[in-house]
Amino acid sequence: MLNHIQFLLYALVLSFTLQTANASQTSPIELAPEPIHRQTMLEMLDSLNREHYNRIEINDDFSGWLLDQYLEDLDPSRSYFYASDIAEFEPLRTTLDESLRSGDLEDAFRIFNRYQQRVHERLDFMIGTLENGLDDLRFDLDESLDSDRADAPWVETRAQMDKLWLKRLKNAALSLKLADQTLEQTTETLLKRYRYQLHRAEQLKSEDVFQTYANALSKGYDPHTQYFSPRSSENFQINMSLSLEGIGAVLQSDDEFTKIVRLVPAGPAEKTGQLKPADKIVAVAQGMMAT
Repeated sequence: MLNHIQFLLYALVLSFTLQTANASQTSPIELAPEPIHRQTMLEMLDSLNREHYNRIEINDDFSGWLLDQYLEDLDPSRSYFYASDIAEFEPLRTTLDESLRSGDLEDAFRIFNRYQQRVHERLDFMIGTLENGLDDLRFDLDESLDSDRADAPWVETRAQMDKLWLKRLKNAALSLKLADQTLEQTTETLLKRYRYQLHRAEQLKSEDVFQTYANALSKGYDPHTQYFSPRSSENFQINMSLSLEGIGAVLQSDDEFTKIVRLVPAGPAEKTGQLKPADKIVAVAQGMMAT
């Protein structure tokens, strides 16, 4: 029989393993708003309008501002969306205010799902390029990479987007070269980086989309007003109180393993004496295994 700590660790390891397997998908899962999100949005708007010191009129002007803010929050470097995507979203510039007042979040999720599609395309491109080898990349060309693309025009074509991301890849490879990594080490490091980013993208849920959109909205009132999803609120409380119910350990995904970040003082995990920070949990059976 597994004890309480072993059972919880087993569930977490299984969860991370399944999520890592899902990260190999080439197409993201379409996310949709849940019924609770409509009610939460209406309550949030009501609370902001009644209690916030800054009085904001939800009209067409605010709708246009919200669209721009949401797109900026999703793609601040203008490296994922195409100009055609932005043109498709342009009619929302005068309709998001109406959607807000009715709690309709379909357009917000449509934008996010397109963003997720573009993220997958870019990460698949980088992973595929690395798997083919860095030997074919030209590092002797006279090229430049704009590190601040906040005001850059949106990319028009797939060829332009590929060129931009190839420059990013070369820049990342050269940075690792300056850190004395070999070509083989550089390839391994970058593959791990982009596969992990893909894995993280696959973990996003509808609540994450709602939080992103709600925070774009709240910035219209002031930059310090934020919406916390239940999961974010719980993480915030854990970080502030340094307490965590359950096994008494903070875990995170580390490649295909689960890593222990820290133990809660006097918690169950610390009391066993079997676990310590930086341990990687590689299996769970009658005797817990950690390295």
